Amino acid sequence: MSASNIDDGLPQQIEAVVSPSNAANPSVSWSVDDTSIATISSDGVITPKMDGAVTVTAMALDGSETTDTVDLTIQLLGSVVDSESAILSALSGASAGSIIYIRGGSYQFSSKISLSKNGSSNSKIGLRAYPYDSERPLFDFSAMSENSSNRGLALSGDYWHIYGIDVYKAGDNCLNISGDNNTVEFSTFYECADTGLQLGNGASNNLILNSDSYFNADSSNENADGFAAKLDVGTGNRFVGCRAWNNLDDGWDGYLRPVDGITTTYENCWAIDNGKNKSGTVGLGDGNGFKTGGSDTKDLSHNAIYKNCIAAGNVHDGFDHNSNRGEVTLLNCAAHSNGRNINFSSSNIAASLTIKNTVSFSGSSSDSLNATMKDITFNSWQNGLSASSADFESVDTQLLKAPRKSDGSLPDIDYLKLKVSSDLIDAGVDVNLPYNGSQPDVGAFESD
Repeated sequence: MSASNIDDGLPQQIEAVVSPSNAANPSVSWSVDDTSIATISSDGVITPKMDGAVTVTAMALDGSETTDTVDLTIQLLGSVVDSESAILSALSGASAGSIIYIRGGSYQFSSKISLSKNGSSNSKIGLRAYPYDSERPLFDFSAMSENSSNRGLALSGDYWHIYGIDVYKAGDNCLNISGDNNTVEFSTFYECADTGLQLGNGASNNLILNSDSYFNADSSNENADGFAAKLDVGTGNRFVGCRAWNNLDDGWDGYLRPVDGITTTYENCWAIDNGKNKSGTVGLGDGNGFKTGGSDTKDLSHNAIYKNCIAAGNVHDGFDHNSNRGEVTLLNCAAHSNGRNINFSSSNIAASLTIKNTVSFSGSSSDSLNATMKDITFNSWQNGLSASSADFESVDTQLLKAPRKSDGSLPDIDYLKLKVSSDLIDAGVDVNLPYNGSQPDVGAFESD
């Protein structure tokens, strides 16, 4: 097994080496000898709960019951804070390698918190939920008035890792990132008066991982997104395993002003019911799931890559052109029950549009698939296919909002999982994403 001692309080993926490499059943079961110290998931992610030592066991499921074990030590290294003043003091004194653990509970703040110190590639600054508490830390900015200067957290520093933090009710963005090479993981941003998490001012090479942004709404009832890499943002930012729902404007907004030619990547991200407020009534915003780009002058390029992403129940477009002149790619995505599932118009036409292994069905209007160059093949409306609810175990979009797993990963749900009878199974083409069977399936989820 490949594993190392845990000294940062974070979950760790443990790898089991199966021999021979072509074993008929390479699956293993996982266990730990003391679940009060750590737990381990069915796929080998160990989550620490308190300081101590555990033995991890992997057992082969091929009938041989062969086992392998590894002993791990779990120890926190860092400061633990449990008050507003202690949080601010720890942040002020942070430097490369600092780890700040925040005890569970609600912390009240009335002004912006600046995260301006820099870590390094080998020594990040950590701001993390205390792993031994069942309650998560909540940064509550509800004392703020709505104002463009009233952001909650403002991350201008580089090389931070924020983990397990919830941010609520800021007067503008919950979290605004202008720094580079940061990771925000397993965090939530909700009911803020502008975009929940926004990247801008040159922010580049940031990873937003397994995080949710929802119920963000401004007083005009139209101008708050879930996530945004927009305006003067830099390139190389990634969203992985994130969800945005019931935000009054868009789930994701890629509108540019004035930068050009940047690239943003989205993997396993879900956009649900955007354009609707918390109660479910329709607001005045654009209501797109993924707004790929756009600009005031309608001539700027935001290259966007979507892999295994889902847009469902959004008021207007699931995947939206918005005069983006860049290159857009959809691989193994799904668009269901949006106003229009996929909309790339012939005005201010995109440079290129690549769509493969993607499902589109039950949109209120027909899809529009225009670009100067197109590579649109092996999708649910081609090769004699036609997707319908009969292909899937469930088409209940609300399942997409189910609670995450304890390690922050997306929930296992039946929504858009293919029935064994579906002709979408093995009907795709290899696009360098993992797949089972003779060929990839069409859609966002690969069948067993």
